[in-house]
Amino acid sequence: MDEKKITRRNLLMFPLGTVGRDMMYNLVNSYLLTFVLFTRELNAAQLGAITAIMVAARVFDALNDPIMGNIIERTRSRWGKFKPWLVIGILTTSLVIYAAFNTRLQGWGFVAFFALVYLLYSITYTMHDISYWGMVPALSSDANTRNQLTSRATLFAGIGGMLAAALIPALTAGDSAIGGNAVTAYGRVALIIAVLGPVFLAFTVFGVKEVRNYNDEPAPPVSFKKIISTITGNDQLMWIALIFLLQQVGNGIVLSGVGMNYIYLEFGYSGGLFGTFQTLGMMVTGLLMIFYPMISRHLSRKKLMDVLMLVSGIGYALMLIAGLALKSGAAAALGMDLKFLLITVGYMLANFGQYGFYLIMMISIMNTVEYNEYRHGTRDEGIVSSLRPFLTKLASALNAAIAYVAYLVFNVLSFTNGIAGFEQLANRGELGVEEKASAIEQLLQGVHPGQSVGLLAVMTVLPCLLMFLSYILYKKRYTLDEAEYERICAALKARK
Repeated sequence: MDEKKITRRNLLMFPLGTVGRDMMYNLVNSYLLTFVLFTRELNAAQLGAITAIMVAARVFDALNDPIMGNIIERTRSRWGKFKPWLVIGILTTSLVIYAAFNTRLQGWGFVAFFALVYLLYSITYTMHDISYWGMVPALSSDANTRNQLTSRATLFAGIGGMLAAALIPALTAGDSAIGGNAVTAYGRVALIIAVLGPVFLAFTVFGVKEVRNYNDEPAPPVSFKKIISTITGNDQLMWIALIFLLQQVGNGIVLSGVGMNYIYLEFGYSGGLFGTFQTLGMMVTGLLMIFYPMISRHLSRKKLMDVLMLVSGIGYALMLIAGLALKSGAAAALGMDLKFLLITVGYMLANFGQYGFYLIMMISIMNTVEYNEYRHGTRDEGIVSSLRPFLTKLASALNAAIAYVAYLVFNVLSFTNGIAGFEQLANRGELGVEEKASAIEQLLQGVHPGQSVGLLAVMTVLPCLLMFLSYILYKKRYTLDEAEYERICAALKARK
């Protein structure tokens, strides 16, 4: 097969592989804590323990990523160094996800079980996540092809996330929950997603062909010193790591559970409503993912960031102003509550800018592979690529801590425990669907305006500030722009 045919095939099969993976990621990262809050009655100590477990496991997971990257670097097999870990990782992740959402345990017994499955998820998901994104530099060194691979993979990841965002809340909360209650609904949704993950990743495993020059070289030893020296010896990788972490913390706050609880407390316990909010917020980013390769040929990354920062700033301002100035149910537009509509439009704008930043930073991290080879003579794709999920998971740990503090400060637990109690009664057949809905509606009438306003501030002001800080640092400290990257690639080609 000639090189052009291989490239066309890779551009199709590689992105398809991540649809199911990102449905898994969205289920666990955006809805596992929601599943806990709305199906288990927890005291502050138990919620604190679960949050501590999530933070500790994500920090462990983050530290484990470079180790997994180093293990991938030394893997030698007839299937390459990436694909064996894709298969092992996706199958074990499916088993763990099914178990996590299909348990009847309560109280401290549930907390102990949660600790086990969350740790296992951290290990198993890392296997295929590092392998998947680590393949990008091995698929092509051409800047335009790599832009297409990254943008398409990010687009299909967004499709997986968008499907999960649209369907999970709609099928698990409110009147439309599968089985009439959240307990049954989450178990069945988890089963479906656990099957879809391996099905979609099979496109990448069987359809992608990467360059395997590394098979001709001896496998490097697993070395903590190598991991540390690769990361700390690459100044551009260090800067983009800090910048990416700040952006990811800000980007993840809304989906950490804070946004969902704000919607429920302000507009009512309706999974379809939050699904609409999240889906529309993610859908608009698809335009950027589709057209990014074309945009990148006419607009530099740093100039594009100017536009994206402005769009996000307007979006966050619109969310905050609408949330403070308007009253829920006072007016309607386009068949929606006007306040909800404006907040959703604001989130669409904010998310457009955030995902644009994410895409630019993904490419910026990958481009440090050639920079590493230029300076030190080794590419170390596995280690460099492992830094992205490392930072994403570290940001996720910080998001869990931020959400926990917000729940305590604004006393959200008093309402989630009440809803969880009604969901458990419905699961046991002691409460009908209509009775459950009426009881929850009455419970939410006791929400104080300060509680919802507090959550709104957390999901608008803090993300905007963190995004702006990452923007300033990128403009000032990241020097691998398009011209410099092309110069480095030309120098590497001349050496060979």
